[in-house]
Amino acid sequence: MADHQADELEQALRRAVRGDVSFDTASRALMTMDASNYRRVPAGVVAPRDADDVAAVLAVCRERGVPVVARGGGTSIAGQATGLGVVLDFTRHMRGILSLDPEGRTAVVQPGVICDDLRTAAGAHGLTFGPDPSTHSRCTLGGMIGNNSCGSHSVAWGTTADNVHELDVLTYGGERVRAAQGLHDLPARLRDGVRSLAGQHLALLRTGFPELPRRISGYALDELLPEKNADLARALTGSEGTLGVVTEATVRLVEAPGARALAVLGYPDESAAAEAAHTLLPYGPLTVEGMAADLVAGATGLPKGGAWLFVEVGGATREEALSRAQEVARAAAGATTDHTVVADPAGQRALWRVREDASGTATRTPDGSEAWPGWEDCAVPPPRLGAYLRDFRALMTQHGLRGTPYGHFGDGCIHVRIDFDLLTEPGIRVFRAFSADLADLVVAHGGSLSGEHGDGLARAELLPRMYGTEMVGLFSRFKDLWDPEGGLNPGVLARPQRLDQNLRFDPLPRRPVDVEFGYPHDKGDFSAAVRRCVGVAKCRNESVSGAGVMCPSYRVTGEEKHSTRGRARLLHEMLAGEVVQDGWRSEEVRDALDLCLSCKGCRSDCPVEVDMATYKAEFLHHHYEGRVRPAAHYSMGWLPVWLRAASLLRAAPAANALAGVGPLAALAKRLGGIAPERDIPELAREPFTRWWRDRVRGAAREAGAGPGRHGHGQTVVLWPDTFTNHLSPSVGRSAVAVLEAAGLRVVVPPRPVCCGLTWVSTGQLDRARTVMRRTLDVMAPALDAGLPVVGLEPSCTAALRTDLPELLTADPRAARLAGSVSTFAQALERYAPDWRPPRIDRPVVGQTHCHQHAVLGDAAEGRLRERAGLTGALSGGCCGLAGNFGFEDGHYEVSAACAEEQLLPSVRAAAPGTEVLADGYSCRTQLTQLAGQKGRHLAEVLADRLP
Repeated sequence: MADHQADELEQALRRAVRGDVSFDTASRALMTMDASNYRRVPAGVVAPRDADDVAAVLAVCRERGVPVVARGGGTSIAGQATGLGVVLDFTRHMRGILSLDPEGRTAVVQPGVICDDLRTAAGAHGLTFGPDPSTHSRCTLGGMIGNNSCGSHSVAWGTTADNVHELDVLTYGGERVRAAQGLHDLPARLRDGVRSLAGQHLALLRTGFPELPRRISGYALDELLPEKNADLARALTGSEGTLGVVTEATVRLVEAPGARALAVLGYPDESAAAEAAHTLLPYGPLTVEGMAADLVAGATGLPKGGAWLFVEVGGATREEALSRAQEVARAAAGATTDHTVVADPAGQRALWRVREDASGTATRTPDGSEAWPGWEDCAVPPPRLGAYLRDFRALMTQHGLRGTPYGHFGDGCIHVRIDFDLLTEPGIRVFRAFSADLADLVVAHGGSLSGEHGDGLARAELLPRMYGTEMVGLFSRFKDLWDPEGGLNPGVLARPQRLDQNLRFDPLPRRPVDVEFGYPHDKGDFSAAVRRCVGVAKCRNESVSGAGVMCPSYRVTGEEKHSTRGRARLLHEMLAGEVVQDGWRSEEVRDALDLCLSCKGCRSDCPVEVDMATYKAEFLHHHYEGRVRPAAHYSMGWLPVWLRAASLLRAAPAANALAGVGPLAALAKRLGGIAPERDIPELAREPFTRWWRDRVRGAAREAGAGPGRHGHGQTVVLWPDTFTNHLSPSVGRSAVAVLEAAGLRVVVPPRPVCCGLTWVSTGQLDRARTVMRRTLDVMAPALDAGLPVVGLEPSCTAALRTDLPELLTADPRAARLAGSVSTFAQALERYAPDWRPPRIDRPVVGQTHCHQHAVLGDAAEGRLRERAGLTGALSGGCCGLAGNFGFEDGHYEVSAACAEEQLLPSVRAAAPGTEVLADGYSCRTQLTQLAGQKGRHLAEVLADRLP
């Protein structure tokens, strides 16, 4: 579309609708892709407020011949939610549950409502919405209706079509349709056309569709048969937005069991599990899910075996559910290698998390190679699943491909990501040839090309192989009846484009981009790192689950561009250069990354381990190269230098006094790019390293002993990070006391060291390398001696573990230092395993530092707290201060909102006498400045109780 046409379209839409109209570069870039292999560029995006807005958009676009694509959460895997023309984004405004009738077991919803929101509302009445794809925490009902989504409970509760009662639909031509059973509510043109199409082809509609529970491919024209009372709602479900735009839906709810239990059954191999799955259906399970060992390598809690079935059952009580799960395990005993029955809800959630993350986990083969969707969800009759899987594996081998099947074994539906080479012409030819052969194989087994995610751009071209040309011709007639102008989602399902067109990788550079970090898990290729984001959108969860962190800025803003996926999309488009044309200088990418807290939550919580904190540092380095940076980069990016200077000049008392003078503090904050709402932290009068030197000299004078005289065991190097040293030295002193009480010999580096974190987080990577190299020079003797290094500040410890070796890939000392680093609790557990901490016996509240969660792990901290009698769990999420982020001007509101998500409410609700734990300096500062609460490092709490 020419620029002047896009401008005129944008202005016409702004005049016509009350919702948000966005034709800017960032908004368009965010909608180019879904979770598939495909990419299409839209002209603009509209977030309608109601059905009238939708009608207005359709009218404006119809007048100009502009296509319209309806989009929910953007988690579709076949390309049908990619942008073209104008994208309707239903996730912003049209996301309400309009009514819920517990007695009638129905709910009326708008298309943008999140599946889990509906399930939560229904759960208050003992009901649920049956379909639950693995993206249930962020996918929308409109998207589920468009794709006829299913999920793991479909063996009990069916597909979305089985749970749709009525649909309110707008056609591209502007007709308002109430789709239900019977055709009496249809406009005359549509009513006559549907009757004619069905009436003339009754025999074909009765015999031309395979009988299996997961037949999603094509249009469900058999639902128009008179014996099915012409169920138009079911016929439109799964039409992928090609026939009409759903503006409201009445859906059925089902009774949720009072309790559930999970039988995990181990089998020798995948084929044995597949062949056993359908034999368990007579026991009335809620799920029969299958996975093989190559998908879940390293997972804990699974019984012995090479493959597993997850069979969930329900009951009125926990005892009844447990009894039914044990019955299933007994019935399967002849074929299983082992089994586990779990009735504990937490235990079940942990096991289900393995399954739900598989859609992301499977995007990497065991050796780290990329794997892609495209043949993600074929389905065959369940009794044929074992034979189909054997043939499927053989076909992959024939084409030199690898993949890891898993999925809904009880319904005969298999998910798999395959290591297609979609970057080269030979690889794409293999992709196309394999697709044709696999379509024939699926049909030979009586199956459906799609068993859950729809045909989209990925499989629609091959529908004639499944249905024949006559039936596919009826699909085209049905499309023309509803959308004669072809304005709704063209190229999808009916009259499809080629399956090897519009591939998302086409515009990406074919040579590695010149970058600073090593990206060791992506072979040094920044494009491959960005490609890690496949779009499953776990980062778009609107509430943090358990100890999770990702993605705090999205949960606060609700905007796609502030999600990990959104930022990855913008980086993808930056590399592509078509929509985002300014490369590293892009202001759109900079603005999206501006609210990234660099919490690293995505590094652990994202199923494919996208590391947006590293990508942000990389981008900022190039974006500001040779240019003046924001003031905060000089004030907080160089913080270690300023604090060291203040220490050398013994200026802490004067600096603290000046910071207490309002006008001077305000001026300093304005010059330093610091948020005016923030208090300037107080500098320690005696840094930790000065205290340590005085202690060493005093010990030498008194007894001729060196440091570590209190310990007789392993010597450890205590890392004097900037924050502990200059801002919170009591943490360092307490750590020394505890480590020595545990029998360890403590030493401290003889000269200043720094992990470089503040320069990394502000993208000053050349300076970060210089600092890191000096640090390695200082640490060389300790590394040569094989001494372990103990970190106290989680963010600095994590930087030593990851940023240091990833920036200094050519220096072997960097990897050695990273490998030697442990946290305070890990060091006690490894090097003083017999030490018993003092008993404190108090409840705790607080938050696990996000870098600890994402990079270092906090299991040792949990065990240490338990041994000390510190009871209670710490909050998940992020405190929101996140180093320099919460201090930067313009970030205060987002920073405070992050703290209000979990941390501050948990602290306010704590009983008197509860210990407030926060190992990170940022977390402690946030608690002090926003809640007036003093948090303490675990080392300080333990040191208080030492003899």
